[in-house]
Amino acid sequence: MTTAPDQQQQLQTLSDEYQKLQTGTLSFPSSQIPSYYPLPTDLQTQIASRQRLESQQQENLSVAREFSTLSSESKIYKLIGPVLLKQEKAEAEQAVQGRLEFIGKEMSKKGQRHEWADLMKRSKRLTLRHRHSKRVEKLITDMQSHGESKKMEVYQLQMKMQEGSK
Repeated sequence: MTTAPDQQQQLQTLSDEYQKLQTGTLSFPSSQIPSYYPLPTDLQTQIASRQRLESQQQENLSVAREFSTLSSESKIYKLIGPVLLKQEKAEAEQAVQGRLEFIGKEMSKKGQRHEWADLMKRSKRLTLRHRHSKRVEKLITDMQSHGESKKMEVYQLQMKMQEGSK
């Protein structure tokens, strides 16, 4: 059988816990609080790829501008490995235009992929928010029921103490 001082101490502890639950200062077990993990993304890779394509595009545009200043008799050489090979101006211009078209198409594809990745990221974010809100609702419900059980414990202990004092 518990003594009056033990019951008083138990009542005080239960009352303190209940009060902390009411004011929100009682910490709930961290295992029940949902954690947030950042979404995995290859955004940095996409940005680096886009920058590389833009750089290549600018280099090729610069070469195309240089070709426009050259006369048709100018000698153009193409570096292949350690060797310089002579190339016709029309052939060189065509190669540069082909690279510019290819780069433009790749940039368009990357843009579409980026938009798709953006849509997927938004979808995942909404899913996470929904899951998170469900967890928070459950956590609130658990905290409320925990508070109610503490309230009942305090009430039962008070009743028990009153019966013992009679």
